Amino acid sequence: MELRPLIMCFALCVVYATSKPTDKKDRVHHDEPLSSREHDDTENFDYDHEAFLGQEEAKTFDQLTPEESKERLGMLVERIDEDKDGYVTVEEMKKWIKHAQKRWIYDDVDRQWKSHDLNGDNVVSWEEYKNATYGYILDDPDPEDGFSYRQMMARDERRFKMADQDNDMKANKEEFTAFLHPEEYDHMKDIVVLETMEDIDKNGDGLIDLDEYIGDMYNQEGDTSEPEWVKTEREQFTEFRDKNKDGKMDKEETRDWILPSDYDHAEAEAKHLVYESDADKDGHLTKAEIVDKYDLFVGSQATDFGEALTRHDEF
Repeated sequence: MELRPLIMCFALCVVYATSKPTDKKDRVHHDEPLSSREHDDTENFDYDHEAFLGQEEAKTFDQLTPEESKERLGMLVERIDEDKDGYVTVEEMKKWIKHAQKRWIYDDVDRQWKSHDLNGDNVVSWEEYKNATYGYILDDPDPEDGFSYRQMMARDERRFKMADQDNDMKANKEEFTAFLHPEEYDHMKDIVVLETMEDIDKNGDGLIDLDEYIGDMYNQEGDTSEPEWVKTEREQFTEFRDKNKDGKMDKEETRDWILPSDYDHAEAEAKHLVYESDADKDGHLTKAEIVDKYDLFVGSQATDFGEALTRHDEF
């Protein structure tokens, strides 16, 4: 595969992402909803199915017989029970739900892993990543728009070192995932904040002032009148973002802005599933308890057929 067009395309994407857009740019990292379905167990368990399995996998279970659904659910339980003690805790259930909801991330990592683990030793070293990503492109002159391949590589190396928790400059699958998707890992949050501040901070003082904050979201382009949302963002900056009222956002204020402490939907759903399935009320679930309540966790042809009848009766 020719690397040069790929790198040029990536570089253009980075330049575009860090330039001033005409439409509002959202820097805030929010967790996506577990399901687009309404959570009403008196009607159906569609929300729970999509929360527990992910949307696409939930559709797969809808095509199975009840017996097949139970069998596959039992196999999943063995994966959810990480410490293999025979019980699924709320924490294990929460981790599983988060994994199911982020399956697209792991699919992305798998794709990139194949193209970066060049020697097949099941780790991606910094040298492998650097060679696969940049290669001979560093010998080319930088574009005239101020973009620098070497600066981008240095930024990648800094992030790689942050993800590399054992400091051997080699990333296992989990470390590589943290490198590619740092917003998903607590120990990578500082690098997310730092990179965001570097993107927005145009005067290099290490802080984000009001003009930089607005300039990152909106380019006036000669228009004398600002959209209403820009005025709202100015008020948001002054009243809420700049907490110490010094006219600028520091690291902690930026973190509070882009990484808000959202309601933990995965934890709430995990507690709900455990509560509804915990027959002996000991606070955790056995495989039998989960499989006995299989229709709460997964669908099948039976539940899908029942819902189809309900929909038919509504007409």
